[in-house]
Amino acid sequence: MTADFAGQVVLVTGAASGIGRATALAFGEAGASVVALDRSDAVQAVAAAIVESGGAATAVRADVTRGGEVAHAIATAVEHHGRLDCAVNCAGVLGARGRLGDCSDEDWDDTLAINVRGVFLCMKSELRFMLPQRRGAIVNVASMAAFIVLPERPAYIASKHAVVGMTVSAAHDYAADGIRINAVAPGCIDTPLTDGGIAQQAQPRDQIVARIAAQHPLGRMGTPDEVARAALWLCSADASFVTAHVLRVDGGRTIR
Repeated sequence: MTADFAGQVVLVTGAASGIGRATALAFGEAGASVVALDRSDAVQAVAAAIVESGGAATAVRADVTRGGEVAHAIATAVEHHGRLDCAVNCAGVLGARGRLGDCSDEDWDDTLAINVRGVFLCMKSELRFMLPQRRGAIVNVASMAAFIVLPERPAYIASKHAVVGMTVSAAHDYAADGIRINAVAPGCIDTPLTDGGIAQQAQPRDQIVARIAAQHPLGRMGTPDEVARAALWLCSADASFVTAHVLRVDGGRTIR
């Protein structure tokens, strides 16, 4: 499939790195006008890369846990571009490693604030602009952790179950308005987020990577581009009859 998003405006959160960065670049390559949102200044470089490749992009700085910032950022972007056709909510964190009894209140709150409240706030603002059009597509980034246990990740697992719940709930409630809402559930993807999780463990990195690869039937970690392509498909006309679906992009990890 060669996605064509010419003439469409697409918002990508968490666009400064990892899956978000790959998704923003992929939409730019597919002809979309991209609104790249992140709390990091690095999002400017992502937008610049899209423009340098002949695409159109706007960088927006916002903290997804702050409703006012999110609403203002998305409203400003829509005012600039005139519409919002698709959104991919990628912003997320892994949180600290440890069993539930050792999870601090602060880490629990921080993880759910970004992974759950952030998705909630972004979807609220995205829907506000999609509803008058009576069309749109939203993709949330969940995780294989919504289906299997990752040791010592209680807050992360809880947050990704919540993302799946929000996705299917909203997909049901907004289907009659012409808005499709789906999610992707990545396995272990070679991103800075995964690197941070590996760094929290005591074993040498190469041993951990080999163990992770062996847990996936395809025998490797995934790439951000592979998740990005799945998100593009869910936003595309080729997926016009797909909603409330959680697409596992996990190399078979959840069946092992």
